[in-house]
Amino acid sequence: MAAVDLGASSGRVMAGTAGPSLLTVEEVRRFPNGGVRAGPALYWDILGLYRETLAGIREAGRLDGVGIDSWAVDYGLLDDRGALLGNPVHYRDPRTDGVPAEVLSKVSARELYDVTGLQQLPFNTLYQLLSEGDRLETASTMLLIPDLLNYWLTGAIGAERTNASTTQLYDVRARTWAASLASRVGIPPRLLPPLRDPGTVVGTADELSGVPVVAVGSHDTASAVVAVPASPGANFAYISSGTWSLAGLELPAPELSDAALAANFTNEGGVDGTIRFLRNVMGLWVLSETLRTWSTSDLPGLLRGAASSPPLAAVVDIDAPEFLPPGDMPSRLAAACRATGQRPPADRAAVVRCIVDSLALAHRRTIHSASRLTGRPVEVIHLVGGGARNELLCQSTADACGVPVLAGPVEAAALGNVLVQARALGEDLPDLAAMRALVRETQEIRRYEPSGSADWAAAEARLHG
Repeated sequence: MAAVDLGASSGRVMAGTAGPSLLTVEEVRRFPNGGVRAGPALYWDILGLYRETLAGIREAGRLDGVGIDSWAVDYGLLDDRGALLGNPVHYRDPRTDGVPAEVLSKVSARELYDVTGLQQLPFNTLYQLLSEGDRLETASTMLLIPDLLNYWLTGAIGAERTNASTTQLYDVRARTWAASLASRVGIPPRLLPPLRDPGTVVGTADELSGVPVVAVGSHDTASAVVAVPASPGANFAYISSGTWSLAGLELPAPELSDAALAANFTNEGGVDGTIRFLRNVMGLWVLSETLRTWSTSDLPGLLRGAASSPPLAAVVDIDAPEFLPPGDMPSRLAAACRATGQRPPADRAAVVRCIVDSLALAHRRTIHSASRLTGRPVEVIHLVGGGARNELLCQSTADACGVPVLAGPVEAAALGNVLVQARALGEDLPDLAAMRALVRETQEIRRYEPSGSADWAAAEARLHG
């Protein structure tokens, strides 16, 4: 199978194989991704992504299936002929400034949460659509990024549920589009395409010799959580660590309490009807933007220096709004330190240590909140994705949270993508437990024990009392 995994900073096509006691993925093509500034707006180069996706799938050789996952919330609009109405706009574009307040003047935050279960984020699809202006009048259909690429491959229009659940236009309990809510806020329900479950065969790709295209957990976090190697009955939390850290718990039903609303937790759909109860944490974006600002790619050297720097010398609220847009992160970090009465980091190693410690502190805050809100203890954290390579981050997260961190697999999203495809194509993987057992059997996992070497509660108190 080809697992197409599109992240906010890069995309790749992985060749995967699954069978009894067998689960492998191998990268066959990687390509850069990111925002393209054109005039006043920040766009995605969707045609370039499609070109690279096709090239990678062809390089993967003979295939039994193709599945595509990507980041959430962004979309393309199609007209009534099925043609794309302009490049998709990047979620970091500021066009939604002020839009959430307008929506909340029509629908209360409590009602929005009761229907959608979604964390309030300024770039939620609902707010992006309302910033489209006149284009909504000419649009016939909205397709999220993986659904758009699937449409170009197969001609079939639809929306896979795990990604649809990130739009703030999806009824998390009824598992349908919230058409009435869409109408109330000014979004035509005709834009919302038919829903499909992960594991549905969308169609065949004529351009690729008729290979079946499978709707996987098309939100990359949904695919990554499939490959969390949790043991049956374990009290676990997960962190899918990349550009964002998606940190939380897997639940059988949404948690829609007033306390969850106040804590700004989200309830997103997972594979097999599960709920991903989590918060978006700013993630390694701040570190990657720092490297870009410094014009360096020597992350290993900087992490070695950071590991030798004193822990918790300076910490910031990594989720603060000033860290969302692209820009000079070291300057923003220094300003945030000064604003909280701390001495800014003195050198590059100390800046990196500040970022890693601040991210681990945000992981601590989020996991502890998720446990408190649901009444579920957390005895182990599974950290998957690219951040599992970052030994300093894994150890700091174990130290901050006070429980072991099991790091890996790094390629969790691609592995989850492959597992859902394999089941759809006939492999005997009846449930998440069977999929996760195969991950535990075949993938490398590293354990980090908490050291108790620093006072993380005191560091938290510096920021939030």
